Amino acid sequence: MLSSINHPLLCPSLPKHGYCSSRTRICNIVRKKKARTMAFASNEGEGQFMPKGRENIRYIRKRKETVDWVRSWKQTLFLLLEDIPFHLRQIIASISIDGTSATTMILDSTTGEPLWRPFLYNESCPDALPIVKSIAPENHTVCSGSSTLCKLVSWWNTVDSNKESAALLHQADWLLWLLHGNLRVTDYNNALKVGYDPELDSYPPWLLSQSYSQLLPSVKAPGTPIGVLREDIRTQYGFAKDCVVCTGTTDSIAAFLAARATKPGKAVTSLGSTLAIKLLSTSRVDDARYGVYSHRLDDKWLVGGASNTGGAVLRQIFTDEQLENLSEQINPMKTSPLDYYPLPTVGERFPMADPKMAPRLHPRPESDVEYLHGILESIARIEAKAYSLLKDLGATQVEEVFTAGGGAKNEKWTKIRERVLGLPVSRAIQTEAAYGAALLALKGAQQCVQ
Repeated sequence: MLSSINHPLLCPSLPKHGYCSSRTRICNIVRKKKARTMAFASNEGEGQFMPKGRENIRYIRKRKETVDWVRSWKQTLFLLLEDIPFHLRQIIASISIDGTSATTMILDSTTGEPLWRPFLYNESCPDALPIVKSIAPENHTVCSGSSTLCKLVSWWNTVDSNKESAALLHQADWLLWLLHGNLRVTDYNNALKVGYDPELDSYPPWLLSQSYSQLLPSVKAPGTPIGVLREDIRTQYGFAKDCVVCTGTTDSIAAFLAARATKPGKAVTSLGSTLAIKLLSTSRVDDARYGVYSHRLDDKWLVGGASNTGGAVLRQIFTDEQLENLSEQINPMKTSPLDYYPLPTVGERFPMADPKMAPRLHPRPESDVEYLHGILESIARIEAKAYSLLKDLGATQVEEVFTAGGGAKNEKWTKIRERVLGLPVSRAIQTEAAYGAALLALKGAQQCVQ
């Protein structure tokens, strides 16, 4: 998703007797040390309190002028809070948010107000890359122009003032701060690309020795309670006094959690604005040459990366209606002869890190069906190359792929991907990354009652 919060659900859980329908939003309630579950269903399939925030984000995406991202993220967050039926707000136990990885904010450490425009997840800072490579271990995750650390170094070397009062947060961190009021707290998934070592559970000495390390936030595990909801927000919206706000995670990690893939060899491909893959592995793999990095997940590792290809390219060319109608006419068992590398703009992160890679979307056939088929299959080939690369680098071999994100709804694309990957591919029962963030909120609520 292009620099937007991933529609945070509030404290959802699974029903006692299995999974819920994709048309149902579930809210876990923890009251007086006893957990209960309630489900809120919608005939429209999107839940009762989600659409307003989604529409806001979609509107912002379509605007041509420069977007005030900070304002749009904040507006969307509070629109989502307003969308929760008032009579349910008193029984909400906890809140968590996921956001795009490496979306970086430089803030005033006292007021929390931005000192600089946000660095979006796919922005590259080539000016900082040589500096970062000179201090970090070879092929470290931060040795990519789009890493959080490169963005921090680029800002540090650009400005002359406000350095002493500055603080770094990620997109999800800042949105959570709006709710709990404790600045400078992040989670170890978001902190990975600034250099945090999840294996040692600390920032490494080579990073702490740098002058800009003073901006780094404290790090907690995803789903850790930070504090109760701010009193002014609680009073305005009618939440309970003991509603806690928990650390979040990145959007692709949240999508993996939502898919409930629990065994090594299981993987989740998130087909949103970008293509992000996460493979549960017993081995940690990191290699900045290819944009590969590993997130900690308890005693295992989520190995993967995020390509700039994905739904954003499709939306540049086709409307939603066209995508639906043209997809129906594709024969997914037929191999497309078209060889593209679909990118929304110059630059790729994974499975090769090349900030100068140009999009390749020509030649365009006369048939739009053939054109869409070629794009979808080309994205599938990038996905296949990514999983093959992870195996070559030492990760557990992928055995099955679950799909999350908007692209999971396209059945023809799923069949194309299954043919190209040579693996079972299915839609995750829960395809919203927000569901994974909500599971983290549940985790935090359970910690509070233990």
